[in-house]
Amino acid sequence: MSAAEGDRSSEQLNKFEKLTVRPPVRVAGLHMPPARSGHRCVADNTNLYVFGGYNPDYDESGGQENEDYPLFRELWRYHFATGTWQQIRTEGYMPTELASMSAVLHGNNLLYKRWSLLNCRGKKPNRIYGQAMAIINSFLYVFGGTTGYIYSTDLHRLDLNTREWIHLKPNNPPDDLPEERYRHEIAHDRQRIYILGGGTSWTSYPLDKIHAYNLETNSWEEISTKPHDKIGYPAPRRCHSCVQIRNDVFLCGGYNGEVIVADLWKINLQTFQWTKLPAVMPEPAYFHCAAVTPAGCMYIHGGVVNIHENKRTGSLFKIWLAVPSLLELCWERLLKAHPQLAQLPTMQLLHLGLTQELIERLK
Repeated sequence: MSAAEGDRSSEQLNKFEKLTVRPPVRVAGLHMPPARSGHRCVADNTNLYVFGGYNPDYDESGGQENEDYPLFRELWRYHFATGTWQQIRTEGYMPTELASMSAVLHGNNLLYKRWSLLNCRGKKPNRIYGQAMAIINSFLYVFGGTTGYIYSTDLHRLDLNTREWIHLKPNNPPDDLPEERYRHEIAHDRQRIYILGGGTSWTSYPLDKIHAYNLETNSWEEISTKPHDKIGYPAPRRCHSCVQIRNDVFLCGGYNGEVIVADLWKINLQTFQWTKLPAVMPEPAYFHCAAVTPAGCMYIHGGVVNIHENKRTGSLFKIWLAVPSLLELCWERLLKAHPQLAQLPTMQLLHLGLTQELIERLK
């Protein structure tokens, strides 16, 4: 990459862009998901998938047409190449746990669009919400959450091959365990699971020290992080978002018990150095969702944007957290210049010089 190309790539970093929704070609009903909070999203190279959510505003949540009011029992996808939303028709029994649940993308197979209930055995987690989870080496780890009254510090592990749950009992005295919490986030480096923020209905936990679960020793550790020079540490928060790109973890937004925070922070899991990035959320939010693409672009959707009015948004933003490759820069430029590219037949796209991988991202 030349110096000029590198400059153009770097210019894309740390800038939030609000995405205007293009109307779908032919789709009945709503053309975008209504404003919501407490939903979850995941992303691949092609789409952002948004599931569930909550909105107590009767009109905003669909009125009589929404049988699950004030919840959203639905799955949406935002197609990056065309800039369109589509509500996905699925088969099977869609979950009814629709707010402050957790979600993770595993296997990357959405071919059949069918829900399946996994039959698991062992010591299952309690019925809670606001927990966080991560997949490491064919194991699903779930930490924390709340019943609405009692907050948890439990850590469970599901073997995705045998589908057996284990309630992990760390080798720590009770005083060395993390505080009970919900609406925290999780990061990992395959050796440790890091718990970032969270809290209860009356408190939010600080981020100057982070609890980490060591998978090898089955014990919790407390790690002291390093502040951003002359700025310090991120404010305590809960109901924020978190995405990870290799050893860098990005925290955005959230609620500290008094105000909605709009900042964007990065912590490196090798140095534990905090860095405040020069970007501010155009619509400060909490209870929003965020996901990052394999190329390093983060998408943020929805959330609560006004505490006193209990107001939610349906806005969608993107921001590059990693320097986009020349391929990604050219791809975005091509899509902006030719927004109808996805409507061309495959053979014509091949004749235009598009690779099979790029053609698949158009579908």
